[in-house]
Amino acid sequence: MPTPLAGYAPYKNLPPLAGLCTLEEAAKPGLSVEECVRRLKRFHYCFKRLHQILTARITAEPIYELKTAFAHHAYLCAEHATALRTRIGEMREPPLGLEEVPHPALEAYFDEILASRTTEELLAGVYWYAIQELYSAIEEYSEATNPLTDAPSRRVLRFALLEVGDMSDWGYRATEALVDQEKRKELRGWLNILDELATHAKGLGGTRRDPALQNHEPPRRYSAAPYAYDPIPRRDERFADPWNQGVNAEAFLYDETKPARAKALMMLYKRLREIDVPEMMASIITRTPGKPWGYYRDMSRQLWDEARHAMMGEVGFVALGVDWTKARITFNWSYRLNTECTPDEAHGVLFFIEQGLMPRTGKRYEFEVAQESGIPLMATLQDFDWADEVLHAQIGRSWYVPKFASLKEALDYGDAAWSKVLSNWATVKERGLTQHENWWPAVYAMACAAEGAQPDPAVLAFAESYEGKRADLKTVGEGLSG
Repeated sequence: MPTPLAGYAPYKNLPPLAGLCTLEEAAKPGLSVEECVRRLKRFHYCFKRLHQILTARITAEPIYELKTAFAHHAYLCAEHATALRTRIGEMREPPLGLEEVPHPALEAYFDEILASRTTEELLAGVYWYAIQELYSAIEEYSEATNPLTDAPSRRVLRFALLEVGDMSDWGYRATEALVDQEKRKELRGWLNILDELATHAKGLGGTRRDPALQNHEPPRRYSAAPYAYDPIPRRDERFADPWNQGVNAEAFLYDETKPARAKALMMLYKRLREIDVPEMMASIITRTPGKPWGYYRDMSRQLWDEARHAMMGEVGFVALGVDWTKARITFNWSYRLNTECTPDEAHGVLFFIEQGLMPRTGKRYEFEVAQESGIPLMATLQDFDWADEVLHAQIGRSWYVPKFASLKEALDYGDAAWSKVLSNWATVKERGLTQHENWWPAVYAMACAAEGAQPDPAVLAFAESYEGKRADLKTVGEGLSG
């Protein structure tokens, strides 16, 4: 027998229901508001924990491509957690209870991944397990809820599915590249624990049913003891001589006698060197609990931007035919801030540097040099680098400056904190950690050869180091640590 829906037609056969769905789909009962909120809270919790895990593991992860990907994916997770917080708040739900743990086994599941001992375990736990399961749970929700009544949730989750799918695709390829068959066999026992925890938690979406496990105590392996954040930056073998402070990039960049094209090469070094900012910002975020969620979202955006800047430097070097591994990309700054400063002090240093980039002699100057260089890509890179840094200065004013009575006091604190991390140029040399090799002539000559140009003798002869100087060219004393 035909249903009433079968005989209904919209005016002049226009597409019905604003294009959300068919009338038949909208006429099917879906999830209740209570059930929607219950599941959305689980998704929110999953995104928050993935953000925490990926951020916390940036610093000590040696592989550059993983550092940058973790920075990107942590930011995406922060954005989706933010969108879910907004949506849940629209659904008759005050107080929101968004800081509550949905299920103890779900907490243990993410605790295990956070505490995983190796890169291979981390990749498998995040991308083979958590991301895949989250994708399936979001898909299940989107199919079960009414597409008309719950259209706002489906919109939020539509974007989430798109980017969780991107994360999953990247993670699958990365894990396949790094986890061979032998390593998979070694991981099986721990991955079985994740399976058991997920089942006990009724899945990440909270819809799985397995009565046999309801009274089973979730096992823990790595998370039996509390997770301890590792603040020591690590780099893969391409980052040779990481204590090297032998080339003062700022001294070259602000030397009016040096040509813009050579300065562009030095700016690419500065961009790639910014991989140390995610390393130190991950430390600030991880070691600063209890802030409003907006703090973590904004700081994660800045962390991701800084990782993107490093990749901009990488691309620029490759495009100019230069092997960037010949430039000594130091981790001295992130190492010192992470091990010798409090999170507040490290944030103060970051803010002080950002504010110093705002005057005409800062990011605008770099953009103008990039334009003058005659390298179109450089103008694009520096244009967006400048825009990002303006945003970062605003983030600092939102979350750092309010701790102080005035902007001047906030800047003075950051300046003092930076000076606290005194120059260790002589110390690391005496310890045999570096000889502060002047790598500039080789890199500059490589760029000239790729272009078919003769090196400028004055540029080739540049040999000023960071001995006794900060990156803002202020003179500092010699520290004993490092």
